Amino acid sequence: MEARSLARFIRVSPRKTRIVADLIRGKSIDEALGILALTPKKASPILRKAILSAAANVHFKNDGEVARDNSRIFIKEIRIDEGPTQKRIRPRAQGRAFRINKRTSHIKVTVESIR
Repeated sequence: MEARSLARFIRVSPRKTRIVADLIRGKSIDEALGILALTPKKASPILRKAILSAAANVHFKNDGEVARDNSRIFIKEIRIDEGPTQKRIRPRAQGRAFRINKRTSHIKVTVESIR
């Protein structure tokens, strides 16, 4: 059984989020949550929430058929896409202006239960 969750317009750079996503790709839910708990990055709690949502979706879709054992659920795919960029201006000397790009991410987590 397969399920997914989406987290869109997250205010973390996709480049930085992919670093954390690479650590947990292909792992079981329990193992991934343990890794995220010890990873000191801004994206860690956001990815944790998306993974827990996908795991809950597997349990909901199976209608209780699979016990609430997260060690039998694996991360099949975790994809970090770029969302819209907020553009801001920083005033600089002599009337110039520098651009500040505030990037966003779309996170898609697909999990699969092994029977």
